[in-house]
Order: sequence, then structure tokens, then C-alpha cells
Amino acid sequence: MADLQKYRASELEEARAADLLHVLPKGRATVLDIGAGDGFVSKLLTGYFPSVTALDIERPSFHYPAIVTVAGDVTKLDFPDRAFDCIFCVEVLEHIPDVEKACREIIRVARHEIVIGVPFKQDIRVGRATCSACGKVNPPWGHVNSFDERRLLDLFADCTLISQSFVGSTREAANPLSVALMDLAGTPWGTYDEDLHCLYCGACLCKPEKERTLGSKICSAFAYGIHSDTSVVDAAARQLDSHGFFQAAQCLG
Repeated sequence: MADLQKYRASELEEARAADLLHVLPKGRATVLDIGAGDGFVSKLLTGYFPSVTALDIERPSFHYPAIVTVAGDVTKLDFPDRAFDCIFCVEVLEHIPDVEKACREIIRVARHEIVIGVPFKQDIRVGRATCSACGKVNPPWGHVNSFDERRLLDLFADCTLISQSFVGSTREAANPLSVALMDLAGTPWGTYDEDLHCLYCGACLCKPEKERTLGSKICSAFAYGIHSDTSVVDAAARQLDSHGFFQAAQCLG
């Protein structure tokens, strides 16, 4: 919890939250917050909407005035068409294997606007982690999708893009050789965290405790050198987060 509070108090995260709140539509009554988690954003949304519905895979456990908590799956939302004035979906779509179906559902239940927040041009080969239980390699932070402008526009082709903004920057990028070498090394510098779970077996993605071999150390060092050189030359300060503000097709014309 302390780490989460520290993360939210960081300059980048505060800028990201401020940017998202800035693009919220005015004068709407209802909003669906998809991927509500502990309710941090849902509570902020009560300052902009009289009625907030907070949805996650498991029903959120928090209680707050003007917020209804529900369990649900973004790929099969249990709501009628055009159920909410606004849909707020941030830090969710990068985790969804069937992202096309999820976006169709978001569009279906939106009456007016849709606010989307995703990592922008993230190289999901960087920071992969190997599960110590099943041995399979997982993408960083469980991000199975990467997005750029074209993909977002294609996913929301039935909507009109009102605005798009970017927050932060990164030079992180990989190449096939650095990825292969890091895999040989056992991905020792991946995104390991006790709160992350393997996408394949569900085990905790905790950092391996066993001593690394000399071969692993050599491979990872070489991979990092190649990765760093490529990042500086080719990555060119990519944006960290893209925030898209769409108008749902149902209310056009």
C-alpha cells in the first residue's frame, strides 16, 4: 500500500491523473469506471459525475457515496446498450487478450463519450519476466497489447476522436538479439513483483532466488549493452501514456 501511495504521489502519475481529469466531458450524469481496483479514480470521478459505477473482475470492496460497485468482464459487459453517458477505461486494455471484443463492448454501452488511457508504443519485449513455477516468459506488468495512434483509431473506428494527449516519455526499446540473449539469461531484470501473477499458471512472479550462473550474467550484460545502444539510436523519446477522448457513434448526427 505504501508503494502504491508513493507511486500515485510521483510527479509523472500526478500529471497523468490531471491530464485524464482534464479531458472528462462536462454536464454528464453517469460514468462507468472499468478496472476500478481500489477505487482511487472512481472516487475522483464523483467530483464530475453524480453517479459512478465502478467495475472490476472481482467486485471492488470499497464503499463510497454515489458509487455502485459491480463485478464484470470488459469483453462481455452485463449492461444494456448506451447504458452510461461516459465510459472511463484507463490501464486496462493493455491487459486484455481479446482487446477488439473489449472495445466493441465499450462502444456498445457508451451513450456519449469514451475516455481511454493506454501505454503508447510500449515495447513489451522490454522487462519480460520468467515464471519460476512453469518456466514461461510473461510480458512486463501483464501487458499483452501495445498501442499506437493507428491501432487506437482502428479499435474505435465507429467513434469520432475528439482529442488525444500524451504524458511522459521513454527511450526503452529492444531488438531481436537482445531479446534472445535476455531469454537465455532467464530474464533476470524483468518486472518481478509479489502482486504480479503468471498469465499461464497463476503463480506469483517473484524474482528468482537461486544464484545466477556465469553464462546468465554474461548473456544479460551483453543483452543490456545492445538494448541500451538501440534505445538511444532508434527509440527517440517515445511517449509513455496516450489518452484518447472519443465520442461514441450512437450520438453522432
